[in-house]
Amino acid sequence: MDPELASAEAMAIKDGKIVEVGPERQIMNKYNATEVIDAQKKFIYPGLIDAHCHFLGYGLGLSQADLVGTNSWDEVVSLVQKQSESYPEGWLMGRGWDQNDWDDGAFPTNDTLDLLFPDRPVFLSRVDGHAAIVNSKAMELAGLTGDEELIGGEFIKVDGQFIGVLIDNAVDLVKEAIPKATKSEKKRALLDAQERCFAVGLTTVDDAGLMREDVELIQEMHKSGELKMRMYVMLSDAQENIDHFLPKGPILEERLTVRAFKFYADGALGSRGACLLKPYADRADVGHIGFLLDSIDHFRLRAKEMKDAGFQMNTHCIGDSANRTLLQIYSEQLQGTNDLRWRIEHAQVVHKQDVPYFGANSVIPSIQPTHATSDMYWAEIRLGRNRVRRAYAYQELLGQLGLVALGTDFPVEGISPFNTYYAAVARKDVKGYPEGGFQIDNALTPEQAMYGMTLWAAISNFEEEVKGSLTAGKVADFIVVDRDLINSAPEDVLETVVLNTYVNGEEVWRQN
Repeated sequence: MDPELASAEAMAIKDGKIVEVGPERQIMNKYNATEVIDAQKKFIYPGLIDAHCHFLGYGLGLSQADLVGTNSWDEVVSLVQKQSESYPEGWLMGRGWDQNDWDDGAFPTNDTLDLLFPDRPVFLSRVDGHAAIVNSKAMELAGLTGDEELIGGEFIKVDGQFIGVLIDNAVDLVKEAIPKATKSEKKRALLDAQERCFAVGLTTVDDAGLMREDVELIQEMHKSGELKMRMYVMLSDAQENIDHFLPKGPILEERLTVRAFKFYADGALGSRGACLLKPYADRADVGHIGFLLDSIDHFRLRAKEMKDAGFQMNTHCIGDSANRTLLQIYSEQLQGTNDLRWRIEHAQVVHKQDVPYFGANSVIPSIQPTHATSDMYWAEIRLGRNRVRRAYAYQELLGQLGLVALGTDFPVEGISPFNTYYAAVARKDVKGYPEGGFQIDNALTPEQAMYGMTLWAAISNFEEEVKGSLTAGKVADFIVVDRDLINSAPEDVLETVVLNTYVNGEEVWRQN
């Protein structure tokens, strides 16, 4: 996966770095080694990079009720009841429901939760994390009634009655009442997440939104050798992080880079929190356009702070209004071509006249192809026929700088990078729908998809000199897989088996 897309037969590694790549006989004749690995003509690629995920959050969520793929509210409730039997005390947590997958497509109400769990708080997060449903006990513990006014969020009501559904900043108000995970719980979560990510070929994860205490735990676990996963951390937009990290500057360690902050401009399209220039097609009658999650002055201040302190600014932007607002703020600070590598995370709906901001100011589109194939069933309902054609325009965004960084946003989507590849190239779901692909003109080529998870992702992290390709002098992060990813049919890539995963020349995963 170097820029020439070259291939070779053998690789020599010493002290965790690649010494040379070339013909088998040349490498075997030139070097002596204590260990020689015969990959039996399997295919070897650089370790894959997920350029946008929630690694720690994914690990913590493994102990919650898994509500992904549920077909009805009744099914959600049934799974929560089972979870309550396994975890009989404390807050009852779950994640992954999506009302768009249900027959009526409507938000649920919390009356059943109140009936089943009158004395136990329940918090069930929507799949995108930008909405949740809670019971009355949770609201009571949070000191909320649902009548509070807030900016950048909403308490959903039907006929004037709060039904338990929270949108964006309203979610955070209840989250504040949930006991924080302990250090030991976070440690276990990081190790659980690591094992699962190594199994699918990930060797670097970009964790989008961590606090200082999380960074310190990661450093501690890297030092002890327990945590081997390389991490690129985007810090949460919290004053505590601003005050601590900006004066100190970026952290650049062997397996940890901390040089970015993650901001949220708006919410998600599925929960109608994404900020649009014109009203949602399915709420045009009330003029609903979503909302920004903070003031423009806040984002403008943070952009100046990021530039002055040498930190990368990475901002969640879903709707065309959010994208326009932040691209304009970026433009004020960046003022043309630069190497600061600020990123727009998601870039899902971008107005045609705003696309050139990316190229003009060297802004990297950080995109998640499985979002397109998850949203395609209902995106037109939200956006309307004309506007949906401006959404998930990955090939058009790639044309701005000649690169895109690819990720999954897990646990919003699954962790598999092979699903990312398939969604990017085929623009279909795993069942092969729709025939011909969803807006296939914006599909990526197989080569582009692989670069997006290797070299281009490394560039988005300022790490292309140390990883992203199997090149002499770079770290020996690589995977052995059972097929030729670039030249296989896209649907065959979905069946890829990772046979071995190596980080720094050390085997960290082996398929049994």
